Amino acid sequence: MTETLHTVRLPDETDEYRRARDELLHAEIQLRRQIETVAAERRALPLGGEVPVDYAFEPARLSELFAPDKDTLLLYSFMFLPANGDPLGVACPACTSIIDSLDGAAPHIEQRVNFAVVAKAPIEQFREHARNRGWRNIRLLSSAGTTYNRDYHTENPDTGAQLPIATVFVRSDGKIRHFWSSELAYAPTDPGMHPRHVDV
Repeated sequence: MTETLHTVRLPDETDEYRRARDELLHAEIQLRRQIETVAAERRALPLGGEVPVDYAFEPARLSELFAPDKDTLLLYSFMFLPANGDPLGVACPACTSIIDSLDGAAPHIEQRVNFAVVAKAPIEQFREHARNRGWRNIRLLSSAGTTYNRDYHTENPDTGAQLPIATVFVRSDGKIRHFWSSELAYAPTDPGMHPRHVDV
């Protein structure tokens, strides 16, 4: 029998519902514990490799994305997808939905870390998309003309197709080093499961 963890009861719920809900609550608690365990392991990662070049994003270099008082940078790689008759491609709807929500959260995120969104599209195309979506808080960058996407595996090396990868860099002892990327995007996916990765 599953242990009851609290005494809160919702209107007109049955004993059958409460038993099933208590079982689910135990699973949710286990999931929370696992999430916290993985988060602690992620924070304990050693620093990765030094960034090979100070990428000249438009309109700022990688090194210029670090505020004086913040040594962590989160970059989200935004995809533009091939489209018939459009050589520059169209903005990915899934990436767009993610940045729609992060635009509101950006001022809070930036209290702790530096944050920007980078696309391989020309900066004016990216800014136009941002204006159409009403984004006000997201720092936009273009990696066009750099090797960033290839170096940090945010594009398919054979086709050039873009990948929606989150990447974390750390500034330490005057150097910028890679710390973490959402590598679940590269890992095998269990049958029937969506290859979600950025939400971690």
